[in-house]
Amino acid sequence: MRVVVDDLAFLAADAIVRPATARLDPTTPAVRRLEQMGGPAFRDRLVVQRDLPIGAAVVTGGGGDLPAEFVIHAIIQSETEAISHQGVARAWRSALERAQEWEFARLSAPPIGTGAGNLSFEDAAELMVQELVVHRARAAFPADVAIVVETDEQRAVFEAALRRGVRT
Repeated sequence: MRVVVDDLAFLAADAIVRPATARLDPTTPAVRRLEQMGGPAFRDRLVVQRDLPIGAAVVTGGGGDLPAEFVIHAIIQSETEAISHQGVARAWRSALERAQEWEFARLSAPPIGTGAGNLSFEDAAELMVQELVVHRARAAFPADVAIVVETDEQRAVFEAALRRGVRT
């Protein structure tokens, strides 16, 4: 795992993890930029017949100018269920499982579940590192995971969690 200060919509990968609602709506402005970069071809794929369960992850094609051929939508919120530590953990685990199934070598993801009234960056970092350490012990894919943050301070939080997670 590496932590990169960049824009998720511009970092090359085999797949991008996109935190989403049960109706595949974006959860943050950074995630909303993916829709702009993907254009109509990507937005047309964001249609569901019924709400997806919290903790699920589904794969769609990318599209437009997205830097990845595929997007893994990690479902972390619904109209009746707020973002929670447990829901984010299940969604991140599911996203990693989809990466293994599809054999995506390079995965990029934002901090999942953060933002106003949601998980702190510290909690998101700990959770994401813990799940990745467990996943890597039993899976070959993804080989490279880039957590894409917006500031140097956020990078420091994730790198500290990574150092702690590697020791456990």
